Amino acid sequence: MANPARLVVLVSGSGTNLQAILDACASGELPALVAAVISDKPDAYGLVRAARVGVPTMIISKAQAPNRRDYDSILAGYVASFRPDYVVLAGWMRLLSSVFLDRFPGRVINLHPALPGTFPGTHAIERAYQAWHNGEVDRTGVMVHLVPDEGVDNGPVLGTREIHFVPGETLEQFETRIHALEHTLLVDVIKKTITATGNT
Repeated sequence: MANPARLVVLVSGSGTNLQAILDACASGELPALVAAVISDKPDAYGLVRAARVGVPTMIISKAQAPNRRDYDSILAGYVASFRPDYVVLAGWMRLLSSVFLDRFPGRVINLHPALPGTFPGTHAIERAYQAWHNGEVDRTGVMVHLVPDEGVDNGPVLGTREIHFVPGETLEQFETRIHALEHTLLVDVIKKTITATGNT
């Protein structure tokens, strides 16, 4: 049996999508292992999730290299040391420059809580919810895409899921449904990508 694909996951926050990946790896649903979890935030709960299942963790704070390209060079060096087949951005809140992306061509996967071409950048869930209240949209969704360059949430799409708004639901209720969709889509896309590229 081939070795499982190696993933390095970058997180900035609570790490619920990381948890979905860890759970899928543990159950055998995802033929992969998380080789490391790296965060730019010392208090990111994703680090706790990783540590409690024995996954190596690292913190690379902005203070280590205030210059964006210098930071990305340091980050890329550490990521490369774990020999990843794929780098997964699961709630990573920093834009990555070509200094990082050129080290891992075709291997950086990002999750974004919006459909292709809509609500790029931060606060996509809140912006979509407001647009629905304004009568501008009746649905939104989540997507997983490759990150080939410094464009924001516009790389080649690997998978999408649509979700319709429910009359009367609060932003918090809507966020809960979006996050559940994120977890299943991210695991599904990583699995299909690994299988398609023969990393299993």
